[in-house]
Formats: sequence, C-alpha cells, structure tokens
Amino acid sequence: MLKLNCCHANSLLSEIEHAQLLRGMMRGFERECLRVDRIGQLAKTPHPIALGSKLTHPWITTDYAEALLEFITPPSQDTDFPLAFLTDLHRYAAQQISGEYLWAGSMPCKIGDDADIAIADYGSSNEARFKMVYRQGLGMRYGRTMQTIAGTHYNWSLPDDFWQALYSCCPGEKSIQDHINTHYFGLIRNFLRFGWLVPYLFGASPALCQSFLQGKSSDLKQLCPGTLYGPYATSLRMSHLGYQNHAQDKLAISFNSLAEYTAALETAIRTPDPYYTALGVCDGSIWKQISANLLQIEAEFYAPIRPKRVGLQGERPALALKTYGVQYIEMRLFDLNPLLAIGIAPEQSLFADVMLLMCLFRDSPPISPREQSENDENKHRVVTRGRQPGLQLLLHNREQALRPLAHELFDDMAPFAALLDHTYGGHDYEKAMQHLRLRIDEPDGTPSAQVIEAVHRCGGYFDFAMEQAKIHTRSLQAHPLDPATLARLKDSVAASHAEHKRREHVPQEPFETFVTRYFE
Repeated sequence: MLKLNCCHANSLLSEIEHAQLLRGMMRGFERECLRVDRIGQLAKTPHPIALGSKLTHPWITTDYAEALLEFITPPSQDTDFPLAFLTDLHRYAAQQISGEYLWAGSMPCKIGDDADIAIADYGSSNEARFKMVYRQGLGMRYGRTMQTIAGTHYNWSLPDDFWQALYSCCPGEKSIQDHINTHYFGLIRNFLRFGWLVPYLFGASPALCQSFLQGKSSDLKQLCPGTLYGPYATSLRMSHLGYQNHAQDKLAISFNSLAEYTAALETAIRTPDPYYTALGVCDGSIWKQISANLLQIEAEFYAPIRPKRVGLQGERPALALKTYGVQYIEMRLFDLNPLLAIGIAPEQSLFADVMLLMCLFRDSPPISPREQSENDENKHRVVTRGRQPGLQLLLHNREQALRPLAHELFDDMAPFAALLDHTYGGHDYEKAMQHLRLRIDEPDGTPSAQVIEAVHRCGGYFDFAMEQAKIHTRSLQAHPLDPATLARLKDSVAASHAEHKRREHVPQEPFETFVTRYFE
C-alpha cells in the first residue's frame, strides 16, 4: 500500500490546478550505440567528421570507445520530442556511416583483444586529453571490453513552479533548494528499492556472444554455438558480467542525503587504492590514468540512478552538487531493445515518468547497509533470473514472490498515471501502464523473452544482432530528414568543428596543472 510522504496527497494531488505544474516536467534520453563494419566487427574507423566534433557537439558524441556513439537529446517539456529528436539523430548518423551499421543490442558484437578496442580520442587540448586519459584509466582498471556495453539513460526533472508549490505547502527545510535536494534524494532511495521492476519489464540483454567473456567462466548456459544466455535472465548488461564494478562495492556511497553523497564521492576521488597505485599514474610523460585513487573522477561511480547538476562555472560534479544542489536525476537501467530501430519504445518514458513520480511522493526513509544489501540482491536476482517461475525477492529480510510485489507497485503507480493523463490530456499513461502490467503474469511478453526466442531462431546472438543492425540501419537510411531538420543538424556539425578548433588554439597550461586544478 502506497504511503505518501508528508502532506503531498492533500496539497497537490487532490488539486486540479496543481496538476498543471507537471507540464513543466523535463525529460531527455542518452542512447549509446556501437558502430560495426560489414562483417560485424567493431568499426576501426575514426568518429565520422560528418557527425561533428565528439568533444563539442551537443547531441552526437562518443562514450568510451571511438566506435561507441552516444546520442543526446536536449531536455524538453514535450512528451513526444525526445524520441522524435532521437530518431532524427539516428537517421542523420546512419546516413553518414557508409559501409557501417549501428549495432542493435546492449551487449557488443564479436570482441577480440582489449588492445583492439580504440579509446575515443577527443583532441590535443587539456580538456580533450583529460577525457582520453580518464578512459585509458577505465580500460586499465576494468578492461576495455566492459566499456563497449551500451545502454540508455533517462534524464528527468520537475519544474521550479512545482517545487515552489510543494515548498509552500510542506515547509520544513531551510531553503527551497534544500527542500528540492531532500525530495530528489528520497526519490533516488525509493528507486533503489523498487528499480528491479525496470529490468524485469524492459531488460533486453539475456544473451551474449561467448567472445565477450574472453575465456572467463560463467554460470550461463549455451543457447546456440557461440552464444551463452541465462534461461530466465532479463539484463546481463546489469549483471556481474556486464557494466558493473565489484571494486566499488567497498565505497559505500550513501544516498541518504546530499551531504553524505557528495562527501563520500569526495573521499573516493582523494583516497589512494593500493592496486591502482601499483599500476601507476604516469609512465614517463605518458599518462595512464587520472589518479591512483578509488575513483579517478566522480563519473566513474556506477549507480542505477544518480543526482546531477551542471556546474555554473564548470565545476566538477560533486562540487557542483554540493554548491548548487540537485538539478535533475539520471536513470540508467534501460537496456537497448534490439528489436527496435532506436532501441527505445515509447512506453519507456511514460513508465519512467510514472515510476519516478511515485518514488518522489512515496515515504522514503534512509537506507541502512542491511537494506542496501537487500536492494542489491533483488536487482541481481531480477537481472539474472527475473522470469523464473515463483522467483522470490527480499523484503525486510523475508522472501516474497516477485509477481505480487510487482502488482502492488503498479497499484501504487496507478494514481500517478491518472494524474499525468489529466495533466497532458488523453490516456497514454494509463494505457501504457495497463499494457506493461500484463508482463508481470505473462513473462513471455517481456523484451528479454522475445530476444531469446529471436536469438534461437537466428542460430545465435551475433547473427541475430547483426541482422537487426542491418535492418535498422537501412531503415533509418531510407527515411530522409526534412530540409529544416537536416539544415539544423549540418549547422550544428559545422559549429562543433569551429568550437573544437577554437579550443585547440587556446594556450594550454601544463596538463599536470590542469589535473591538479580539477581536484581543487
């Protein structure tokens, strides 16, 4: 049963005029995507010039590897804009990569040696060099193969008018920003409790190429020659085999308050690690990693959801959060759905809006170390065997069946779906939630089950994902952009190259000084 936090239900949800404050909700996507060549190997070509400068382009960049594209939508109040703009970015990119394809799944294609994976090169400026050295450090610490896994992030925030209304009716914090920080962190804690529902509903990486393991053993079964899978897995991307970091388990980053969170990050980026120290920071004049500390920088901390703030004066993340407070949150649990051209279904943002609102309004006590272990175990169970009949999760140290817990969460989210439909008009949110709810009792309808069936039918993960890559890339190439959108994207590419050139010609201080100033 949903227990609302403080006076929210009476003060906001029951007042029709306040519902309109939610129209200012901002949302956006970040989607990672590998480029592969004609035979499905990781592309060896540099980031295409026609896509702009990966250092300065606002919407098209790279993540870890030179071949790992990242598409970013600007934040928008329009519920339809993010996916429409993301589709345009995909169409534009697909039309610039002659002889290559956009890989369809979260788990990568056939992977060779780590050394074969080229780290993204951003240029010669200190800013560009910092980004590349950081990535070299990631590769040295965790291996480059892990950095080729792709996913989708959902960025989300509520408008100032909403927070002002909430603060007026539910005072208690010293300032409105303290109020915002407190409630965003409450949202995050609840998402850590209930986020297992996301990979159950949307996980789409239940299988992978055996080459990804690079000879390491696993508990996975053989689905086809060269393909391993979890019979009931939903998201191997979010499992111990995927984009995870056991070395960070000892960090104990707390989400119980902004102060605790930023203090823990500050400690992690300043505390030497013996193993990383032995690896060394520099080899002569060649930098191998940014530092030998537990985290090189704050972005190295992996979490399913993170508070974010863009620094007003270019401050690093923890300092910006500490100084200005939370601006938005980044939800990081979505896999790429290889059955879809851009890897994302429209109902994902609808579901995320509803779930994040529920997490915001629901009572959210601090998370103890015991509860955090429970939350981690629940996520592990769902990503590795979420569709297993009778699967049990942990709730207050007791085993409880997943399906009743999932239905209870949908019951709790129902009022927020109705609220959003009232806000925007129509029934999109309630219809999406009704459709998704069917997956609880019909696990064969989940993307992970559909992917396993398709992989088996194609004779292996590689053949399946490569076929999907060709289908989607050609489909995107076959749909030309309208003249205005094409002109806008070409102008953005030219502007990014001009800005990159300008930064390259700005006098640069010694790189050592640049790194030192970052941590001041």
